[in-house]
Amino acid sequence: MKLALTTTLRVHSFDEAVELTRKALSDQGFGVLTDIDMQATVQAKLGEHMEDYRILGACNPPLAHRAVGVNRQLGLLLPCNVVVRRDPEADDLVIVEAINPNLMVQLTGEPALEPIAAEATTRLGAAIESLRDR
Repeated sequence: MKLALTTTLRVHSFDEAVELTRKALSDQGFGVLTDIDMQATVQAKLGEHMEDYRILGACNPPLAHRAVGVNRQLGLLLPCNVVVRRDPEADDLVIVEAINPNLMVQLTGEPALEPIAAEATTRLGAAIESLRDR
């Protein structure tokens, strides 16, 4: 099973890629609850440099509620992480990756999560797919 749903963007700026990703997620019913700037954190805490790298914690409240209703421990896997990162080998490319929601089913072995994960996969996949056309 694939770890992520992925696409690559060629955009004017990294910030543009982040904003396009936020909009694509919003269009599919996901809000961004967290936004972690890994580049800034690594620089501040370790004094190390890395490429632009942001982790967006995306949540679709109805899907999250359904998933936690099946198994309360699923909160450990929420929100769905979406990574927006500059390709370290091609400075003009940005990679966008979303966690594959089907991993929840695989990790928990809960068949009742299958339709929830399928819908989340469809929605996250549509968000990622919409970015391909950029």
